[in-house]
Amino acid sequence: MIALTIGLAVFVGIALGLLGGGGSILTVPLLAYVAGMDAKAAIATSLLVVGVTSAIGAISHARAGRVQWRTGLIFGAAGMAGAYAGGLLARYIPGTILLIGFAVMMIATAIAMLRGRKTIETGETGHRLPVPKIVAEGLIVGLVTGLVGAGGGFLVVPALALLGGLPMPIAVGTSLIVIAMKSFAGLAGYLTSVHINWTLALAVTAAAVIGALIGARLTAMINPDSLRKTFGWFVLVMSSVILAQEIHPAVGITAAALTLIAAATTLACQRYAHCPLSRLTTRLTTPKAAA
Repeated sequence: MIALTIGLAVFVGIALGLLGGGGSILTVPLLAYVAGMDAKAAIATSLLVVGVTSAIGAISHARAGRVQWRTGLIFGAAGMAGAYAGGLLARYIPGTILLIGFAVMMIATAIAMLRGRKTIETGETGHRLPVPKIVAEGLIVGLVTGLVGAGGGFLVVPALALLGGLPMPIAVGTSLIVIAMKSFAGLAGYLTSVHINWTLALAVTAAAVIGALIGARLTAMINPDSLRKTFGWFVLVMSSVILAQEIHPAVGITAAALTLIAAATTLACQRYAHCPLSRLTTRLTTPKAAA
């Protein structure tokens, strides 16, 4: 199972490299259900994996000038405070509740991926975010990260793009700095009450980093929009597995059935112009126009 865990971690890293985020949402289920870790150890270990892979990914973005350091450090500092508090708070919350919360985050992530990123183009690369707003947003996103182990990139990127009007490439590069900072802070909070298997944690992290480097090289070969949407549907299915494990099999089966119906409806509406649900499907699977 350890070998399988490390092997699958490579694929998680590939997803991270291809998508620039989102792959971390698979790390907790991998560690909890394949490696056999308890919920809190799995979340703590995932924070290490997410933090290291994000930091390495940020290096290439920084070299290309796609990081706004002032914004990233302010948001990251607020996120670290929130993540550390979340890691401390997690000791008082049952592992089952944390995993259910993680499943909810998976659903939110999947919907965000299916909708796509809003297209925001602006030349104001030096735009300064309002500090009170960025601190508040950082605290909230950091708290979520510390509690359930999700990197929160799907929350950070829109916040940077919408609040500050940053171009998407700079928002993505800056978000990796933020994610790394708050992931390490959340890990620090967890380590006050949770012991993790460092040998396995470092092995999974190394595998994910290798996968991320491979994924970055494959980016030019795969249609990113199709990959993003496929991964979004896959994350929805994975969330139903967690709901089945932690609540009741009927809940997971219902969630999986709804996902399959939604996927089939989406496919049908893309193929047939007169689909009666085309308007609803379009709202779900396409990004809104920027205001």
